[in-house]
Amino acid sequence: MRRLAAALLSLAIGLPLLVAASPTTAVAAERRTNVVTPGDFTGYGFDQCLAPTQKSMDVWLKKSPFLAAGIYISGDSRDCRSQPNLTPTWISTQLANGWRLLPIALGPQASCQPRFPRYKDDFKISAVPTNSYSTARAQGVVEADKNVADATALGISPGSTLWYDLEAFNLKDTHCRESALAFVSSWVTRIKELGFVSGFYSSASSGIKMIDDARISRPGQFALPERIWIARWDGVANTSTTYIGEDGWRPGGRMKQYLGGHNETWGGVTINIDSNYLDLGAGSQPTPDSHCGGLKMGFWKYQPLAPGAARRSRVKVVQCALSEQGIYAGQISGSYDAATVAAVAAWQAKNKFSPSSNFTRGHWISLLAGGTRPVLKMGSTGDAVHRLQRALNASGAGRLQSSGLYDAKTGAAVRIYQARVGMPATGVVNPTVWKKLFKGKA
Repeated sequence: MRRLAAALLSLAIGLPLLVAASPTTAVAAERRTNVVTPGDFTGYGFDQCLAPTQKSMDVWLKKSPFLAAGIYISGDSRDCRSQPNLTPTWISTQLANGWRLLPIALGPQASCQPRFPRYKDDFKISAVPTNSYSTARAQGVVEADKNVADATALGISPGSTLWYDLEAFNLKDTHCRESALAFVSSWVTRIKELGFVSGFYSSASSGIKMIDDARISRPGQFALPERIWIARWDGVANTSTTYIGEDGWRPGGRMKQYLGGHNETWGGVTINIDSNYLDLGAGSQPTPDSHCGGLKMGFWKYQPLAPGAARRSRVKVVQCALSEQGIYAGQISGSYDAATVAAVAAWQAKNKFSPSSNFTRGHWISLLAGGTRPVLKMGSTGDAVHRLQRALNASGAGRLQSSGLYDAKTGAAVRIYQARVGMPATGVVNPTVWKKLFKGKA
């Protein structure tokens, strides 16, 4: 309560509120190297109150369909106040490994929410209507300062989205609703002032409807969150709900929690989670791909080649790939000539294939997959996705554009490939899948 009193006094006399003390300059500079999270992303995520162990996160990265993870980093009303795994190192490790993190704060809750306050030292949003709910607004500023200080201490970079969790409440209770709206508006304004993106989580029928009603009926009267996280457990992995229209927070401003608390097991590790579908920012986008002066590398079919083969476009792909690996030094001519056959033989020997002047389906799969072996799943982008898509086409598991975006069609082709080579059809490309591809398994 001392923080609230100080905030009210500061507002009354016109002084700026101060954020809690920040880390030293050197430590802060190091933490700013963390990527902005979640960034532009379309795909699946999970949230769980207690930050999982590093081992669990590593296993789920390789085995689960999720690439985003919600974590409770702040707020006196959160159930998981004690977070033994949640450290700056934990944050930086997940981000470096490719996880998209969703930092969540659960502070003061709506005045009519019956399950709060949770502890003796936390409090609810004040429903006193004096001066347009000025006390609730002051609480929002204090909470935003606290949330940003906690995020900064963990190394979450400015530009990242911070999510405020306002649990379901009675939307028909006027003072409860209006004070909650005043709190959220103040919180949003302060979060943006401090250099972060404002995100808001609530149930579709209460908090989300509250801010959507304000957007439509009282435009400009409240600062509204830049991104919304809809809790609607309808089992549908999209960002829609019948409680609000389709026009708000689009494009790129929505995610939905479509399944509530349940156990999921991946790689032998069980976590109790909520499941989410994200479509944030620009979303996961196709990425450019350039080889050998703009040569087209992606085709739906990669036919076998033999000396004298007339398939010049496919021969050029082989020559280009082998030249990039430093094995072929000739012209990208499209002629399957003696120099190309010699380079193919050298590549076959290097990759433990039986020597042959022919280039078969297995050779195609292996050659096209060649490179780094990152974990790929829905929402992944980049060079590795290009290579995966071309290798899947060569295997006969897909007819994919080489877009560099792991989309639903790519996931379906991955599952077909996994089933054909005797693997669980998870749609997650992990080191085991890459190993099969590198060996040319079809």
